[in-house]
Amino acid sequence: MNRYLELFLQSFKDFASYTWHEITFQVHPWYVNYFWWLVVLSLVVWILEIKFPWRKDQAVIRKDFWLDAFYMFFNFYIFKLIIFMAASNVTAELFKDLVGGDLHKLALVDMRRFPEWIQIVVFFVLTDFVQWLVHVALHRYPFLWRFHKVHHSVEEMGFAAHLRYHWMENVFYTPVKYLAVLLIGNFQPEHAYLVYYFNIAIGHLNHANIKLTYGPLRYILNNPVMHLYHHAFELPEDRPNGMNYGITLSIWDYLFGTNYVPEDSGKIRLGFPNIGQFPKRFWGQLWYGWRKDA
Repeated sequence: MNRYLELFLQSFKDFASYTWHEITFQVHPWYVNYFWWLVVLSLVVWILEIKFPWRKDQAVIRKDFWLDAFYMFFNFYIFKLIIFMAASNVTAELFKDLVGGDLHKLALVDMRRFPEWIQIVVFFVLTDFVQWLVHVALHRYPFLWRFHKVHHSVEEMGFAAHLRYHWMENVFYTPVKYLAVLLIGNFQPEHAYLVYYFNIAIGHLNHANIKLTYGPLRYILNNPVMHLYHHAFELPEDRPNGMNYGITLSIWDYLFGTNYVPEDSGKIRLGFPNIGQFPKRFWGQLWYGWRKDA
């Protein structure tokens, strides 16, 4: 037990140190600085929202803008990169002890034999599909939906709404992605950060107050018009659990018949039934999923 505790504390310290090095521009090479990538990307997409607003009556500082900005840094730095990553290291160590030895032996395919660009593409498509499956589950199982409601409590859409989600979603998503990557193949692409950058950029744009469809690429890439309907207050009768579950790729929704974009005015109500009773502040939303009356 002491070994696991020591690993957790050391991992916590390591990630805390790494985050501080990102903030103070001490990360090398410079282009893997996730903190400033997120800041710069957010400013760029916000400027695009201001210059080319889709919903022109929406304020630049929209409803809950600052709450979403706080969520953005809480989920990616205070929780995910420090606390959760430390816990993940302990989980991986426990799993190694249970199965005994090298986890890479469990992989069905040794992806290290393939060129790096193939590893990156397979890694990207695989993890996106796994996230799509988990996202569907978040809408279809009441216990999971209680936590996912935090993300759907957004009533005015903007780029920062991308990262308004309950920390428990990391607990649902990450282990499933970890196991999928572990079992499907040994991935060691040095440029995997490109997948991270691309996913965050698409996610920011999907929630932005910008009208984009990407033309024919809309059948492959998720987009703001498609994703707005994912947040619709009123759901079609034949889709009581929602639609447009795509994270970065929209192709899964078209393949499995969960796509739905009836029009593109952007003038739809967002949220869910009884949203008026949903907590409006961070701490209330943080504990909401654990309440018996949620």
